[in-house]
Amino acid sequence: MSRQYWKAGNMLYPLPAVMVSCQRPDERPNIITVAWAGTICTNPAMLSISVRPERYSYDIIKETKEFVVNLVTEDLAYETDFCGVKSGRDVDKFKELKLEETPSKVVAAPGIEKSPVNIECQVVDIVELGSHHMFIAKVVSVNVKEELLDEKGKFNLNDAKLVTYSHGEYYSLGKKLGTFGYSVRKPNKTKHKKQKRKNSKK
Repeated sequence: MSRQYWKAGNMLYPLPAVMVSCQRPDERPNIITVAWAGTICTNPAMLSISVRPERYSYDIIKETKEFVVNLVTEDLAYETDFCGVKSGRDVDKFKELKLEETPSKVVAAPGIEKSPVNIECQVVDIVELGSHHMFIAKVVSVNVKEELLDEKGKFNLNDAKLVTYSHGEYYSLGKKLGTFGYSVRKPNKTKHKKQKRKNSKK
């Protein structure tokens, strides 16, 4: 099969589409849609977002050293796109989109109530990379919707209908193909024996 070789570019897709909320003291909060976001450390829990310096939210985050990452679901797809193309300089996005603020536990910036997960972050470093500057942040608190917890307290995040961003388009997640470690996990012997007995009765 033939292949084409293109110039270097960002082709690492799909990515999480997230809405990042931020706020200066005594000003209205703002929301910026970010695709360049990711986990960078487990312990301590840290993540990063990359933002163009000309974006309205850039200076807010740089000055306050905090923000909230709000995970996006199918029900927030329209709002996510809107917050990515409209500037907070011109629009009160919470008001325009009728989004309810939810108070954060540690940082001053609010989260988005409609989002299933609000991740509160404090900036520890800013790396100027080029078109985007990377905010490296420590996760200081997480709040989740209780409706995603089952009777045993397990958090079923994948039931929230999360959205991904791939090459300029939004997609909902597909079917589950496996769980971490399934490729090397030993087969369930009890299940195998039950299946064998069942087959022998046919």
